[in-house]
Amino acid sequence: MHVDSKKDNSIDDFEFQRFVRAIVRQKFVVIGFTVLGAVLAAGYAFLATPVYEAKAFVAPPSQNDIANFNYGRMRESELTPYTVKDVYDIYTRRLQGESLHRNFFYKVYLPSLSPAERKSSQDALYNKFSQVLRVVPPLKETSDKYSVVVQTNNPEQAKDWVAAYIGQAGDLAKNEMIKNLAIESQVRARNLEQQIASARENSRKAREDSIVRLGEALRIAESIGLEKPPAITVNQSVIAGGESGQLTYMRGSKALKAEIENLQARKSDDPFTDRLRELQDKYNFFSELKTDAASVSVYRQDGDVELPDNPIKPNRALILILGVISGLILGVAFVLLRRFFAATPE
Repeated sequence: MHVDSKKDNSIDDFEFQRFVRAIVRQKFVVIGFTVLGAVLAAGYAFLATPVYEAKAFVAPPSQNDIANFNYGRMRESELTPYTVKDVYDIYTRRLQGESLHRNFFYKVYLPSLSPAERKSSQDALYNKFSQVLRVVPPLKETSDKYSVVVQTNNPEQAKDWVAAYIGQAGDLAKNEMIKNLAIESQVRARNLEQQIASARENSRKAREDSIVRLGEALRIAESIGLEKPPAITVNQSVIAGGESGQLTYMRGSKALKAEIENLQARKSDDPFTDRLRELQDKYNFFSELKTDAASVSVYRQDGDVELPDNPIKPNRALILILGVISGLILGVAFVLLRRFFAATPE
């Protein structure tokens, strides 16, 4: 067994040496394939259309950015203030929304294509666009930064599209917020308007009730001939009405007539309506409340969108290395195959 093992090893060494000698004899063939692979790889690397990538990151707005969204929103006013998360959630929903993606596809991407490129099917073009522009959610659970990535053949175009997409998502989210605020303010104003009308109605009814009570007291005072209050010391609150208004007649018919005439001639009950001015102030505030779009923001851009100066595709160095390796492998394979067929008997 020991002798056979040595014999096998010597055969393997001999075959390997023959293999190496065959390659050395045909070294120019191997070199030729290697050069050919390098030339083809270089041709592709330098002739292929370069692809540039622009990227931008967005983060939640600051508390100051959303402060004007919460103007007049207090728990006392039954309007819960918006938090940074509330506002940013609306923005990220718009950023990832299909409606914005489709709108950008039709209004920005399609016009940038040549007439020949636009002849492809809409589905194929949209699938390609989905690779050109991507919204990448946070990679970590603890992060809240989204990124927008654009890959095109034009570096200026890539930069402009990133900025435009982020801005359009911001405009949509901001308009949605402002619309929500306007609707909530209108509803609050209508509620206050109803409260004002109810308070005025209650005040009118209270005046009519007072006229009826004073009229009954006047009839009592006239029936007993009491024109003026008696010259006795009586608690004025008792004369004014007591617990149920029984002694109001003691004010005398003259005073009662004057008060009844005054109540009947009153043109407005507003000055005598409890909390009316407070309700009116709130109504005026909410009915005129408007949010200036320039004073609020729904996101923060983390850094500027840089103009890409180096293409991400093709990777010329990697392509050249792969071309050389591929040429070398093909050259060796060609030499071995030719040797194999040459050694095969007819």
